[in-house]
Amino acid sequence: MAYYYEQPSRTFSEFLLVPSLTTKECIPGNVDLRTPVTKFRRGETPALTMNLPVTSAVMQAVSDHNMAIALAKGGGISFIYGSQSIEQQVEMVRRVKKFKAGFVLSDSNLRPEDTLQDVLVLKARSGHSTIAITDNGEPTGKLMGIVTSRDYRENRLPPDCPITEFMTPLASLIYAEEGITLTEANDMIWDHKLNCLPIVNASGHLVHLVFRKDYDSHQEYPLELHDDNKQLIVGAGINSRDYKERVPALVEAGADILCIDSSDGYSEWQAETIHYIKGTFGEQVKVGAGNVVDKEGFLYLVEAGADFIKVGIGGGSICITREQKGIGRGQASSVIEVAAARQEYYEQTGIYVPICSDGGIVHDYHIVLALAMGADFVMLGRYFARFDESPGRKLLVGGNFVKEYWGEGASRARNWQRYDFGNADKESKLEFEEGVDSFIPYAGRLKDNLDLSISKIKSTMCNCGSLTIPELQQKAKITLVSSTTIFEGGAHDVMLKEKDRSSS
Repeated sequence: MAYYYEQPSRTFSEFLLVPSLTTKECIPGNVDLRTPVTKFRRGETPALTMNLPVTSAVMQAVSDHNMAIALAKGGGISFIYGSQSIEQQVEMVRRVKKFKAGFVLSDSNLRPEDTLQDVLVLKARSGHSTIAITDNGEPTGKLMGIVTSRDYRENRLPPDCPITEFMTPLASLIYAEEGITLTEANDMIWDHKLNCLPIVNASGHLVHLVFRKDYDSHQEYPLELHDDNKQLIVGAGINSRDYKERVPALVEAGADILCIDSSDGYSEWQAETIHYIKGTFGEQVKVGAGNVVDKEGFLYLVEAGADFIKVGIGGGSICITREQKGIGRGQASSVIEVAAARQEYYEQTGIYVPICSDGGIVHDYHIVLALAMGADFVMLGRYFARFDESPGRKLLVGGNFVKEYWGEGASRARNWQRYDFGNADKESKLEFEEGVDSFIPYAGRLKDNLDLSISKIKSTMCNCGSLTIPELQQKAKITLVSSTTIFEGGAHDVMLKEKDRSSS
């Protein structure tokens, strides 16, 4: 006989937080949003912790190397999408790990035999006015000189003028050797009034560039998330099909944590994938699993060895799994049950397994609700897809700028590994879609928007009398709301003024 849940399936929008005593210490500046990402034993420190409780979704339209760099600088983790070739995903991971705050891998390079015309074309394409001249035109070639806009005048030189006639040669450059710290590099820039400081290795090959203009930006990211080698933390999505080839390549490239990407993680395929990873690499390689929506799914993946569990089926803004298959559960109900199961497991075993709430976040306060209900961090897709750093194209539609946003279950993504049932003869084919292809309003730079969201989250936590996520989970008071309460929560019974477009 089928099992019936007594309570209806609830979403975050059906709940509100009730204020607790806000003490004088409860101010946003004192709120600490650090949170564990991987499982740990009672009394021990997690192998991986985030400075902000947010991750970006394992999606083509969301998480590439640019998003991973931007989010790690802000304190979170991006899981680079796995619905691409192993080689492409590995290259994205490597680009993140090679990135150093302030140390830029030169992406505007030419050879000595190139001409002024090549300089102008590259500058127009990249927008960069500083071009490194290397022996082979590669970012890590032997440094021969630098070209900046101060080295030439278009109306004074013919287009076919060789670069060697106007570049600043290496002999006239001030440069530093590999191993210099960022502080030392910045000191050289200021002492010598430089705009750019090349960093070369012992054999004279270009390693990085350090720019004066980046100095102030480094102060913007106090929560930057990096490993012991000062490299940014990056995650990578994997599937339960080609993991024996994909996982070793990602580990070799330096991925800090993996996440099995599946619409339904309560499966033997996920358990086999986890067993392979732990059996091959031991506890050195961390892997999250999911998605699940109840106690049974949670315990199954925990016993398989997962380091964190992702919760949520069908709650994403571009997900139509519930519509197509009738599979899923309200996000709030899922998080509440899985969090209770996690607490019970912790009390029995002394092992704490973090859970990630994936989907169902519409408003910033929903993040606080998810955390209060027991999630250690959230995974966001639509939220991050709006920003400059996401892979989707920025378009002008109906007079407004938008970004493209499509689901991994949409035919555009062709992510058959995420949704099939292991049929080897159906590769690259989706029999039906579980996601849509859409537009979302463009929102600008990630940092500007994330700073605002974090400000709201901290303010809400202060209203709940909490300065940390564990304290919020202990103190939070949560109430169900009626449809009338939801209506009352917005502007009502007034005539809203139109915004003055001239001042916006």
